[in-house]
Amino acid sequence: MKYLVKLTLALTLSSFLSGCALFGGDGLEADIPEAQLWSEAKAFLADNNLELAAKKLEALESRYPFGRFSEQAQLELIYAYHKQSKAEEAIAAADRFIRLHPQHENIDYAYYLRGLTRFLEDQSIVNRFLPTDMSMRDPGAAKDSFDDFAILLERYPASQYAPDARKRMIFLRNQLAQYEIHVARYYLRRGAFVAATNRGRYVLENFSQSTSIADALAVMVLGYTQLGLTDLAANSQTVLQQNYPDYPGLALE
Repeated sequence: MKYLVKLTLALTLSSFLSGCALFGGDGLEADIPEAQLWSEAKAFLADNNLELAAKKLEALESRYPFGRFSEQAQLELIYAYHKQSKAEEAIAAADRFIRLHPQHENIDYAYYLRGLTRFLEDQSIVNRFLPTDMSMRDPGAAKDSFDDFAILLERYPASQYAPDARKRMIFLRNQLAQYEIHVARYYLRRGAFVAATNRGRYVLENFSQSTSIADALAVMVLGYTQLGLTDLAANSQTVLQQNYPDYPGLALE
């Protein structure tokens, strides 16, 4: 009988301890000092062992949310997620850091990493090896990335990340403008001339320095002509001829 009681107690205790480990979350010893976790996280980051680095940083943030290394741990966690191509986690971590530390001296880095993560978000292995027209893809991530880089340049023009952000914005601007032209062509082929001209005008108004201005003007010429708006069509044609005299014409196929 005593044996059965001891066995029952042992099983109960074992179950309880297992439950504690389960709900402990990070699978690490509960009494690791903050400085040790930070030191280990930095060592893993230096060795490019990003998975283990992220686990240490997650543990540090959850166990010592107001500790001396918590803010830097949150920032490094964005980087660790980003380098592992964990876009959702990286963006969420960046959002949280920006919300909690709007005046942090390195907040420009959080904006940059969020923009860079979104910039690379839709770059899958298939897309890298197959010829894909990026202008035909959903521009959601590209728009978000463009906005992040725009905030960075507007608020922190002297940031060390500003030059790279500016270059990526030029690429994104051209890509977003090309997407609008792709949609405008679709509308022209289907006889939706108002929608097509609106797309062309949108490119002129929002992406004036893009490589798609000539296409946007051509869309407007075709759309206005089909709508019987001869004056607007003529004005668009004049601007197109004056600025792009060698323009070959808009391909609708």
